[in-house]
Amino acid sequence: MQAEFWHQRWASDQIGFHQQKTNPYLERFWPSLAVEQGAGVLVPLCGKSLDLVWLAKQGYDVKGVELSEKAIEDFFNEHQLTPAIRQQGAFNVYSAGPVELWCGDFFALTAADVADCQALYDRAALIALPPAMRERYVQHLQNILSEGCIGLLITLDYDQAEVEGPPFSVPDDEVQRLFASAWQLETLQTCDVLGESWKFVQRGGSRLDERVYRLALG
Repeated sequence: MQAEFWHQRWASDQIGFHQQKTNPYLERFWPSLAVEQGAGVLVPLCGKSLDLVWLAKQGYDVKGVELSEKAIEDFFNEHQLTPAIRQQGAFNVYSAGPVELWCGDFFALTAADVADCQALYDRAALIALPPAMRERYVQHLQNILSEGCIGLLITLDYDQAEVEGPPFSVPDDEVQRLFASAWQLETLQTCDVLGESWKFVQRGGSRLDERVYRLALG
């Protein structure tokens, strides 16, 4: 999945993956993680998600990482915020209050960049990546985050032969394999959401599950 693909999706407003409200799994399960208020939360491939606002309102310092500058500019414009902008290594960093959005390649993040992040929230990153990049993504998380980091991961599980991604299907056995070496993994909920996803059915999908995991590094 090349960077140009995502730039074109944002430029042409093909952002069906953007949710118009806060993710209900985030609201339901994040409190159970018991992440201390004031902690930093890393949100990879964040787009202009409303989940960023929800996390900030809960008292967290939110660090989103996003390739598309348009997505980041849209986020601040839509929330009537004027961000300060600075250069940090390979990134342009837009910040306003407790929200920082880092514009650039997620794989350029260093451990120093995320040293203040004690938590991880992934609703849209793992499922946005093709298989080979998913391996690299999970390894990079392991390399840059500190032991004890707690996270919430949300995935999709469907027949990839029926519907072309992204978002891609990442079945439970793959999640278990990807995270097994370094993370403690607990399945919190699995939901059949096919009936709520008429666009997915129109594309030929016959099965669609959402799965929520609690992650702990180390």
